[in-house]
Amino acid sequence: MAIELGEPGVDELSEAVGVLREWQHDAAPMQLHPGDLGWFWRFGAEATAAAVRTWSRDGRILAVGLLDEPKLLRLTIAPDAQRDEELARQLVADLTEPERGVLIAGKVCVEAPMGVLVQDLLFEDGWNADEPWTPLRRDLTEPVPDPGVRIEVIGPEQARVRAAVQRASFDRSTFTEEHWHAMAAGLPYADARCLVAYDDQGNAVAAVTVWSAGPGKPGVLEPMGVHREQRGRGYGKAITVAAAAALQELGASSAMVCTPSFNVGAVATYQSAGFQQLPERRDLCRAA
Repeated sequence: MAIELGEPGVDELSEAVGVLREWQHDAAPMQLHPGDLGWFWRFGAEATAAAVRTWSRDGRILAVGLLDEPKLLRLTIAPDAQRDEELARQLVADLTEPERGVLIAGKVCVEAPMGVLVQDLLFEDGWNADEPWTPLRRDLTEPVPDPGVRIEVIGPEQARVRAAVQRASFDRSTFTEEHWHAMAAGLPYADARCLVAYDDQGNAVAAVTVWSAGPGKPGVLEPMGVHREQRGRGYGKAITVAAAAALQELGASSAMVCTPSFNVGAVATYQSAGFQQLPERRDLCRAA
């Protein structure tokens, strides 16, 4: 059977989320997670569907991609299809030719798990490695300590607070209360939690969203931020420890996060919260 490139509708997103959940396991390299779709869902279900691509054979999804932006595809592949030559060659063709409706013309990048065949073929086709990212992982089989600050799980009534901390943590963030409600209405949020940390004066100082893929599977932190006026006081470590505890309560086997390697402060924060640094990974990019 031929490989079929698909653009799922809103009512078909559940299948893509479902296979992403199935493909997560602790021995796998860092890869596209249902939480990545969940965080994108802040733009709404229709926008999320428009950003998702699937590759199927005989009705079975073998690969899922998320267009985080028109020039960046985050891609992962079923564990038993990562060295499938037919699939890999179809992926390369679809990623290379803009008229196929995946990536635009000009400079574009693909994030894919280390070791998959499509990476080898893209290298052969002239694509090059981009800036390094650092994945980190914390095992959740042992108890997680108390974070040492007040932590609240955010519901609809506190969405405004969560959104405000996000904007105060990231200079270009456009996250709003409406975005939070759209995200919380998405399918992946059934296995997610938003947390906010408070200082002794009751000020919201840090926030994180955690996404589980189900019991016994790795969960991810996406995103985590500390209010720009509250940095250097240990709140990043505290909210990261709280995130690990929340994922443990959700049944996750481990907690994963990935940050640009140049952000040495973020890497140090995650390490201080008990996360172990894993080998760097790089996106593959095609020059304009």
